Amino acid sequence: MEVTLYSVFSSHPAQAAHLMLEHKGIRHAVIDLVPGSHAAVVRALGFRSGTVPALMLGKRRVQGTRAIARALEEVKPEPPLFPTDPGERLRVEEAERWGDEILQPVPRRLFAWLTVRRRDARVLIAGAAGLPAPGALGSANWLVAWYFARKVHATDTESVARMVAGLPALLDHVDELLREGTIGGPQRNAADFQIATTVRLLMSYADLFPLLDGRRAASFAAEMLPAYPFGVPAGFVPRAWLVAGFLAPGVITST
Repeated sequence: MEVTLYSVFSSHPAQAAHLMLEHKGIRHAVIDLVPGSHAAVVRALGFRSGTVPALMLGKRRVQGTRAIARALEEVKPEPPLFPTDPGERLRVEEAERWGDEILQPVPRRLFAWLTVRRRDARVLIAGAAGLPAPGALGSANWLVAWYFARKVHATDTESVARMVAGLPALLDHVDELLREGTIGGPQRNAADFQIATTVRLLMSYADLFPLLDGRRAASFAAEMLPAYPFGVPAGFVPRAWLVAGFLAPGVITST
């Protein structure tokens, strides 16, 4: 059975899918698509939506980390991605759902917001993707950036700022999941891959790293994924968002 994972190099969900395939010992090819044009390519390949990870599992098309986890369990049950005990499985599935719906959008929305408001963020992603003339692309692709930001609800500055403000509480929850053993145990599970890859991407934001430094969540993510193929240098996240009281009236800014 031929297995191909369609990805974008900076996508943390795609990283999660890749790690799950490796966990299962399933040989696969990874095809990194060009950020921005990937949606059209994925749809042209016959997938229902233009998102990654998109997995060709033989002739079967599967999208999204949670769907991919279950498809992989069907084709290769061992090693498992879910515990056999019903109660333990329920806890892992709830952590996986939380990681997908609540934690995973954070770095995606933040960077989408940045690409709309900062040309250098668009240059950064184009250069990291190895595209020619990233400076010119950074000037030309504002409309593409705005389209994707609107899709992920990242056009409103105040909502993105409040999301960043909520990061410590989200990281506290990751630490709690680690303490109780739902994730980070000797047997890797679907929630491990779902959550660790998002935390690892957050660590690649230099401005956010102090929020993670010293946490169990950071050690866990670095163990799961020692290096991340994309990073955001210091100075991109508004400083006002990172200091106490930044939600006070008049403090939130769009730059």
